[in-house]
Amino acid sequence: MPGDRPTLPPVRLRSEAELARDALSAPLLARAVRLARWAGPQRPVAAGGVLTEPDLRAAAEHLGLGADEDGPGYAAEAWQLAVDTGLIEVQEPAPAAEAAAADGDVDEDGTTGIATPGEELRLITEGSPRDVLDIWLGGFETVLADAAAPDLAEIVDQIGDDGEIDLDEIDWNPEEEAEFLDGVLGNLYLLTALDEEDAGRAVPLPALAAAMIVPEDMEEPTDDILEEISEAMVRLDDQFRMLEPTGLVEYQPVDEALIEEVDGEGRFPETAGSPLGSDPLGPDEDDFSRYGMVRLTPLGVFGVRNRMLDAGIDAPAVGDLADKGAEVLLDALPGHPETAARAEAEQWLARRTPDAAARELLAAARGDDTSAPLRRLACQQTLSLVGDAAEPALREVLDDRHLGGLARVWLAEHAMPDVPEPSEEMVFWLTVDTIAAQLAAEGDSAELRELVRGLVEQSGSFFDSAWRVDHPATAEVLEAMGRLHPDKKTAKEARKAAFKARSRA
Repeated sequence: MPGDRPTLPPVRLRSEAELARDALSAPLLARAVRLARWAGPQRPVAAGGVLTEPDLRAAAEHLGLGADEDGPGYAAEAWQLAVDTGLIEVQEPAPAAEAAAADGDVDEDGTTGIATPGEELRLITEGSPRDVLDIWLGGFETVLADAAAPDLAEIVDQIGDDGEIDLDEIDWNPEEEAEFLDGVLGNLYLLTALDEEDAGRAVPLPALAAAMIVPEDMEEPTDDILEEISEAMVRLDDQFRMLEPTGLVEYQPVDEALIEEVDGEGRFPETAGSPLGSDPLGPDEDDFSRYGMVRLTPLGVFGVRNRMLDAGIDAPAVGDLADKGAEVLLDALPGHPETAARAEAEQWLARRTPDAAARELLAAARGDDTSAPLRRLACQQTLSLVGDAAEPALREVLDDRHLGGLARVWLAEHAMPDVPEPSEEMVFWLTVDTIAAQLAAEGDSAELRELVRGLVEQSGSFFDSAWRVDHPATAEVLEAMGRLHPDKKTAKEARKAAFKARSRA
């Protein structure tokens, strides 16, 4: 049923082997793996499992980051990820040792514990691709949580005498911040799912921020809204810089010069072409890159989808229906974007012989319920991908009221011989069924308007016969033709025919 279709369109995922390779080549996990091996067989660590200053510099050198002034910082991030994901295990001191450490009795080098390679490190080389992806997902979750947290310096400044943190003073709500970032990632995911051909195109940061903030009914953003967008862009710029090393996104940061120009009210400068001018959703193309550009990687699509599934959201992937019945496939395909629908149908067909697939599809396409026209449209589109071996199954339904018309269309498209001419009754029934399906799929679209005009032009007496068609949607279709046809006289004829159809029913 249409109401039961997934709330999100399906995405096409790479194989787990390909995604695992992407995960292992992501800078942050790759560094974490190298440090976990470097740490063996054991390495003394300071309180909290962190590296000592000398070891941190050595870790940066090991990663080839010694010449980078941020090298120790990158090494610390990779080490923390290794600890968080189990690539490194830290043996905490025994209670007696903890008490001694609290009294200042620690090793001369400041170490209090021992770090050793963890079990997860073995899975990196000996485990399955799914094992690698589970490790990556665990690391991604920790980085995402850090990205949604406020700046550490702001937290330190707001610690009171009682040791408590005043979250109101740092203007940070943990749940709201996490939800905002999840919403942004969800929008990126949806854009990827809806338009697979443009999945490689980066999205301007102002568009992402504005989509989350600007009310749908607001024609032009107010100054307060523009200021809120600016603040969100600054936060998102920091967050995407943190997330990019995980392999989740590809990100081109906001131009540093623009950040420095943010005025005292927290607004980006409204220069010519600024995306925060009158249309925050449509910045000048020449300025796109200055305001930040981001896109989800294939690994990022996988990661965001996993978060959605964990949250109970129905986030399908192409191929999910391959082992389902034809009735499930035909109910789902009309809600898919065109490229995803074709890919889903191809994977479903690959599991079956042409003849068996055709018979199953045709059986599922029958019916007089309100969803039946859409099922038959999806059936016709799927059958167009089936080879000539399906011919016997199509010939078997030539006299079927529901399927005879689409069977003739398939046989003609495949240049099969001896295709019988349809009766006038079958032609009109198929016409009504086709328009009903188009109405259910797209509503009063421009394409349907042209179809209606063409039908009336081909048959000047169309409405004289159409109201007699024994189809549950006849009256609804005729009413739609009355709405869609531009000629007032013809539209009136359609409405009269719809009234007759209702009276007959």
